[in-house]
Amino acid sequence: MEIRPVPAFQDNYIWFVRKEGHPWVVIDPGEAGPAEAVLGEEAPAAILLTHHHGDHVGGAAELARRHDVPVYGPADVAGVDHPLKDGDEVKVAGLTFRVMATPGHTLDHLCYALEGGTPALFSGDTLFSGGSGRLFEGTAEQLFASFRQFDDLPDGTLLCPGHEYTQGNLKFIASLGRSIPALEARRAEVAQLRAEGRPSVPVPLGVERQTNPFLMARTPEELARLRKQKDQF
Repeated sequence: MEIRPVPAFQDNYIWFVRKEGHPWVVIDPGEAGPAEAVLGEEAPAAILLTHHHGDHVGGAAELARRHDVPVYGPADVAGVDHPLKDGDEVKVAGLTFRVMATPGHTLDHLCYALEGGTPALFSGDTLFSGGSGRLFEGTAEQLFASFRQFDDLPDGTLLCPGHEYTQGNLKFIASLGRSIPALEARRAEVAQLRAEGRPSVPVPLGVERQTNPFLMARTPEELARLRKQKDQF
């Protein structure tokens, strides 16, 4: 199994995942150029989209047109020819993704839990390392309920979010003055990775359960307070 984050725009990631001997599955190609640089002349098996924002879907039409491949995602996203809903499964190129409806950042947001040998969560703009998505369309109650869908995922599940926001998120967490033993170790790890020009993700979900106050929030009200503080940070 290979999982690869490919940078796009200023801080987006396009995610590539494949099983040995199979073509790539491409997740959230916000622009076509970086994706084509990885693909070369090889066609992907499929494109998966998490939500309708342009920095996540902007390159999908061009890729689908060039390679004639299926596009999976929310029903309201232009170009999606395989609309999905909560509880669906996507089986493609030897991989199985469980679909989770995760409103909050947007109302149409989907996350994809990769099941099998290397479990992973492609979380789009719902959950970041050290943070959460802004509430552009949904509510804190919806986002809190969305997070609860992740509770049964193993600690070893690799979190694969849509943006490289980790250092800023960890700086915000440090400003809260909370005693989070694992936080300093994560800050040091991320600082070294970024200094070397490497992504800070994927990261095991177990690390986020020890360091991410948004994911650790015990009530929707606590999550809403954190979200307000972060938006003003």
